[in-house]
Amino acid sequence: PHVVALDLGLKRNILRSFVDLGARVTVVPATHGAREILALEPSGVFISNGPGDPAAVTAAIATVRELLGKRPLFGICLGHQLLGLAAGGKTYKLKFGHRGLNQPVLDLATRRVEITSQNHGFVVDTQTLPRGARETHRHLNDGTSEGLELPDARAFSVQFHPEAAAGPHDTLHLFSRFLRDCVREKGSGTA
Repeated sequence: PHVVALDLGLKRNILRSFVDLGARVTVVPATHGAREILALEPSGVFISNGPGDPAAVTAAIATVRELLGKRPLFGICLGHQLLGLAAGGKTYKLKFGHRGLNQPVLDLATRRVEITSQNHGFVVDTQTLPRGARETHRHLNDGTSEGLELPDARAFSVQFHPEAAAGPHDTLHLFSRFLRDCVREKGSGTA
């Protein structure tokens, strides 16, 4: 599958994780719009991590909003927050933020606790997400949202860093999940 990665502060190990699973990755700058991204004929679009207040990244929010439903989407950290904002939700600043390794997160589908690595100060307010959006992961220390899914738009995201190997491999399966979505997309003839 061909993944286009929207670079908002992309970590090299994210690219390595995709390549190790057999994906071809094209990295584009944060200034690329949806039309430019779709012109690359991706099987899916990855929205990267990055610094700062997600609400201030208005151009990327507009790009993600325009991509919703057109290709499978996967976001990490800032990419997660941007997906929440693009879907119509809101974010807020945490009092202390989540920093470092050994952050326990509950996968709400499997009920499995995953040990994660995190570095963020903002969180998606799940109460503001539209109907059909689902919370997928929850931080066990403070109960904040750590993941969301927009099934109708074929999009999902997580607040933590699955490539950082905190568990050490607790959450690497998320890359495989996204690539399976990309392969299905390619097989449907819309990629």
